Amino acid sequence: MVDTFFLRALSGMDCEAIPAAPLSRYTTFHIGGPADVLIKPRSAEALAQVLRLCQETGTSKLILGKGSNLLVSDEGFAGAAICLDRPEGEIRLIGDDLIECDAGVSLKRLCTFAREQGLSGLEFAYGIPGSVGGAVYMNAGAYGGEMSDVLQSARHLDSEGREGCFAGEELKLSYRHSAYTDTDLCILSARFQLTPGDKGEIGAKMDDFLARRKSKQPLEYPSAGSTFKRPAGNYASALIDQCGLKGFRVGGAQVSEKHAGFVINTGGATCRDVKALIAKIQEKVKEQTGYCLECEVKMIEKG
Repeated sequence: MVDTFFLRALSGMDCEAIPAAPLSRYTTFHIGGPADVLIKPRSAEALAQVLRLCQETGTSKLILGKGSNLLVSDEGFAGAAICLDRPEGEIRLIGDDLIECDAGVSLKRLCTFAREQGLSGLEFAYGIPGSVGGAVYMNAGAYGGEMSDVLQSARHLDSEGREGCFAGEELKLSYRHSAYTDTDLCILSARFQLTPGDKGEIGAKMDDFLARRKSKQPLEYPSAGSTFKRPAGNYASALIDQCGLKGFRVGGAQVSEKHAGFVINTGGATCRDVKALIAKIQEKVKEQTGYCLECEVKMIEKG
């Protein structure tokens, strides 16, 4: 829980603090109760101060980018939600083919910058509705590409506000996993090693991937993207469809009729609805196919 001492300490830092902020406004699922306080640091120095304050006071923290892979409890979060979403964050070209980007920048903006520089390698990420930090955290991927293909290094802060960096094998990149997954390290920025290419061809590939997303995915509904990880030797969406679960719903949560790999919020869905639907999908798929589906969405409990 956040107490008055914590809030007073925040008032002297370069950040915006919003008490009882509804997290449904900060996740793409549009689900989630209030955090005790939502904090938007305006600089890396302010972020370091906030992290140290959380550590010193024993305050639980939740790091948020664009909230595109989160399912937050209906009761909210007991602690500080630290929002790093920074549409105006910096993107820098280093040399001829290396881009450094702040973690709070959207993937779409990073991809657009790469295209404008005539640099190829990030086309697969165009249209993924997340931040750079979130993509690094989970080694995001699509259409045969992953962050691991282009990520060179990432800078971070630990729980005491000390800066560090992982590069190469230190990043421990594997399917939907990195050295940051399930840690309290806070990603500051990332560097991407790209390849010179033709701007027109890069743009055409991005447009093609985006058109595929729009035609095959239920982008018109709130969701957290793909709900399940890809099981070895198969696809979650195919297994769910095979079990006749397209359109199946619990409350306001539904298995998309457009793409069975997505659980969508049709309006007014609660965290409880989504969790019950996920459990039912896992039960039916296991029962009928023998596959155990692992959830890709990160669950945030009240704490």
